[in-house]
Amino acid sequence: MTLPRLALSVVGDEIGPSLAEMISFCKEHDIRRLDMRTVDRRNLLGMKIDEVNAIATTLEAASIEVPTYVSPILKWPRRKPKVGQPLPEKVDFAFDPDDCPAEDPIAYAFDVAIVLRAQRVRTFSFLRYPNFVPKHLDQAVAQMTSYGHLFDMPVELENEPVCNIGTIAELARFFAHVNDREEPPKHLRPLIDIANSWAMGAPPSEEDIAYLAPMVDALHLKDRDLTTNRSVPLGDGDIPWSDLLLKLLSKVEVPEVLATIETHCFDNGREATARSIHALRRIAKEIGVELV
Repeated sequence: MTLPRLALSVVGDEIGPSLAEMISFCKEHDIRRLDMRTVDRRNLLGMKIDEVNAIATTLEAASIEVPTYVSPILKWPRRKPKVGQPLPEKVDFAFDPDDCPAEDPIAYAFDVAIVLRAQRVRTFSFLRYPNFVPKHLDQAVAQMTSYGHLFDMPVELENEPVCNIGTIAELARFFAHVNDREEPPKHLRPLIDIANSWAMGAPPSEEDIAYLAPMVDALHLKDRDLTTNRSVPLGDGDIPWSDLLLKLLSKVEVPEVLATIETHCFDNGREATARSIHALRRIAKEIGVELV
């Protein structure tokens, strides 16, 4: 059985807040891909296009690609807050749509992605609220996938604990909902984050992995210490990554899967990312997967 290769990327701002720190890390560890989210602690969705273009130009000059714009799309309350009204709780990398320089933050996210020369856009499922059902996302998904179709850019929906779709099971249920249509959205894909599901006490089932895998072209990699319930560098935790990657990749249909290191180890992000890269290279060799 030939398994798809893994294309290694890291989330830029987990290395450090500045673009210079991100680029120096890439040179030090032979990394040529950065998933971009914030620079100097500012979300790219809150920047003007000329600011984003300056970032993109600098990365291009350093021969660094941006496979994913890790946007905060829908990581805000379901209904847009009024001007001056704060988000309901402190959430890492949440975004107030009023901070976007354009009237339509979803449309603007694709503008940002295009300027970054990104190949895909990451999105969420609104901050978690009671009585959520998958159809609540239909309008937003239709809007996002219309832009995805227009620009031939996959929209990657990630499972995130603070959002309505937090576990792999919830991700599978949502995709069963959209795939039940006569014409499922072609540019919508699941961005699997297995550790996020584990953090919610919901390890993914083999059935859900098998259902989602044929739609997967990207995943996030982090690890959990289940005793302390905290994020740790890949390979330092309790998640059986070798086994899970084999099960997932054996059912993936694309020849290459973007494998993004996202440690969530905010106190020592640069070191944790370096250790995670080393672990992924070891795991890939162990299971016989090419890592590029």
